[in-house]
Amino acid sequence: MVQNTISPAKRSFEVAGLRWYICALLFFATTIAYVDRGVIGYLEKFLEGVIGWNSIQYGYMTAAFQAAYAIGLIFAGRLTDVLGTRKALAFAIALWSIAAMLPGAAYSAFTFGIALFILGLGEAANFPACIKTVAEWFPKKDRALATGIFNSGANVGSIVVPLVVPFLTFTVGWRGAFVATGSLGFVWLALWLAVYSKPEEHRNLSAKELDFILSDREEKTGGVPWARLFPCKETWAFSVAKFLTDPIWWFYLFWLPRYLQGTFHLNLRQSQAPVIAVYVVANVGGVGGGWISSVLLRHGHGANFARKMALLVCALAVLPVVSAPYLQHLWLVVGVVGLATAAHQGWSANLFTLPSDTFPKAAVASVVGIGGMLGAVGGLLMQVATGYIIAWTHSYLPLFAIACSVYLLALLVIHVLSPRLAPAKLMG
Repeated sequence: MVQNTISPAKRSFEVAGLRWYICALLFFATTIAYVDRGVIGYLEKFLEGVIGWNSIQYGYMTAAFQAAYAIGLIFAGRLTDVLGTRKALAFAIALWSIAAMLPGAAYSAFTFGIALFILGLGEAANFPACIKTVAEWFPKKDRALATGIFNSGANVGSIVVPLVVPFLTFTVGWRGAFVATGSLGFVWLALWLAVYSKPEEHRNLSAKELDFILSDREEKTGGVPWARLFPCKETWAFSVAKFLTDPIWWFYLFWLPRYLQGTFHLNLRQSQAPVIAVYVVANVGGVGGGWISSVLLRHGHGANFARKMALLVCALAVLPVVSAPYLQHLWLVVGVVGLATAAHQGWSANLFTLPSDTFPKAAVASVVGIGGMLGAVGGLLMQVATGYIIAWTHSYLPLFAIACSVYLLALLVIHVLSPRLAPAKLMG
């Protein structure tokens, strides 16, 4: 039996199911991150008329975010493993909250790009730190579900944006909207510092729940240098899948409001309901995708079968999105795009569990950082390409064709590189 390192005399009252409260904090951090990055996407068409940029310039602006996100992930995963999740996530959300307010002072595409670059640096730490926290606070059989729950904050954040941004824009102006949404991170920061510590050190964690959390934990492993991670096929199975599929989510996040507003001639308020509907459906998919593999694991299937079957279901559910440019009715488009975003979130919930399934916990955030970096590089390329494709073809068809096809390709890469999801063989 693993003992809590807090002595009985120093322990406070016990909180039942404390791990789920920790998961809730991760959920709200992710929600805030997606609010902060989603404001620019929702206001883009509006700001195009105010600032005067075009699709190519906007593509470069969002690419600046992706470039910084990639750079940040080079360091974020490693720093999270070194500093621990408490310090790493606290520093990150403070940085990105300040950056999220900076567009309130921007006056050109270039200055918006600078603000988005700083925002990308800060937000890079969110997923490595959250995945590491899940690995610390949950046994393997519950990680996909916990990941699906906190990852659903991406959808909730994307729902909050169309709910509050039009109101803020028409009451305090678009500059005030950036400042107001950016300040949310400091509220979360106060809660995080007050509540979070490792399971073994937490004053409010019962011995019974601690034993459950640590029930399948491997022997403690020291820090794992990147030089030992790069040769592993499992690192590349995760990272290539991120490179192929992450850009699709960024495409929806930064370009979907513009697509709906431009195609169906909607203003900020008219586009609220369609954008909200897409991310409500996506939210269900994120939790549902994690639930699929968790159920399969509880029924005796191995992690290899459970994770890959869930990934296959999600990859197939994406396919109808290629029909979006041919559909003439707004709510039919919302339906197929909503299904695709739901499938993506279910895919992500399971993809994010692969590093914790195949690597020791001391290496999880680093592997997530490597994969996230490649995902951000893919997103950067996608953002620039999207701007040019729209400017040159005035069509979204090539983009939706890419969006429907990359998931099956990514699953094939995962299976070829890690056919059994066996523990990675760390050399050296």
